Amino acid sequence: MNPLKWQRKKRIRNEQFDPSLCNEDLKPLKCQKWNAYNIFAVWMTDVHSVAGYLTAGSLFSLRLAGWQVLAALILGILIVHFCCNWVAKPSQVTGVPYPVINRAIFGIRGANIPALLRGSIAIAWYGVQTFLASRALLLVLLKFFPSLSFLHNVQSYGFLGLSLLGWCSFGFMWAAQAALFWMGMEAIKKFIDWAGPAVYVVMMALAFYLVANAGIHNLSLNFSGDPLPFGDSIPVMFTAIALVVSYFSGPMLNFGDFSRYAKSWGTVKLGNLLGLPVNFLFFSLLTVLTTSATLPVFGRLITDPIEIVEQIGNQTAAEWAGLTVVIAGGTTFVVGMITAIASVLLTPWNWYNDPTAIHFALGVLGALIGPLHGILVSGYYIASKQTVWVSDLVQPRRERTLLVQQRI
Repeated sequence: MNPLKWQRKKRIRNEQFDPSLCNEDLKPLKCQKWNAYNIFAVWMTDVHSVAGYLTAGSLFSLRLAGWQVLAALILGILIVHFCCNWVAKPSQVTGVPYPVINRAIFGIRGANIPALLRGSIAIAWYGVQTFLASRALLLVLLKFFPSLSFLHNVQSYGFLGLSLLGWCSFGFMWAAQAALFWMGMEAIKKFIDWAGPAVYVVMMALAFYLVANAGIHNLSLNFSGDPLPFGDSIPVMFTAIALVVSYFSGPMLNFGDFSRYAKSWGTVKLGNLLGLPVNFLFFSLLTVLTTSATLPVFGRLITDPIEIVEQIGNQTAAEWAGLTVVIAGGTTFVVGMITAIASVLLTPWNWYNDPTAIHFALGVLGALIGPLHGILVSGYYIASKQTVWVSDLVQPRRERTLLVQQRI
């Protein structure tokens, strides 16, 4: 066993934690038992979400050729992979989540600053993910119960830009995600272990269905109609890569909340390898294939998976696909009750509804999270040289920064 890790665990057993600084969710773990598949499943549920598909599909609006979009997706996820490995290690080695490991850099009280920033970001992101999942649930309701369509009229039965049926769908998904979170990490782990593979099965079935109807000879990777000249497309490709990284910036920053449960650092690296570059490459290929098939099948390019399911003529296929999209959207885990309540006030359905809005939101997300990620990585790897005394993070008797702040 790593002697540093043994020393950390010995101190954990013999120290008393201050209740004002540590609760059951924040205290260092004594038992880390997640395997590589559990880490892989975490990334599957994030990659296979409605927001992930929308983000990938929105890149086609940049007038890039299909192969350039695919290249941007792959290069972006490689950057995410390396960054996630960097941010995962501090929490895996110490057994503490992101808010606690941050005390080593900002100090016990100063760590409230990044915590507040993370909470503000979570409010917006929770609202967006819940809204996208509720759209899928709304589709399923209308497929099963078409007589409810009159409640989907915003003019007659609407409030703040959302129909009554839309509010019901949003409220159900809001409550379901909050309930899953409050059931604890073990319940979350069990859910994501089967949710990711289930979404993959339906994604492959959807791609096969559309390609079979389109005819493989009718598929084309020229989605933009009027793609940019190659020279002009290079800086746009960098924009696309940045958008991919920005989309994952939230899960990337929070990943320590999951990596802390892993058995070993090697387990995390293997899970990240399978869950990010390998998984995302397959997901990207399915996305490009499915999107390319919408043009010959429906007569227009559709990048929204919910709209694709809505257009499917086969009732049974549409219902099953819609239910799976609901599952894909129901995996936003890092949330508190204040975050959940505040997310409703942002009315995400009024602004997260087209590629321009998506790109703007991701730009803001990346601008806020990027510095927090950089400070954590530089503090742990450079300033502290990967040495942290865990007990000092949860005791106020000597409020001081354990990694020398002056060097940061």
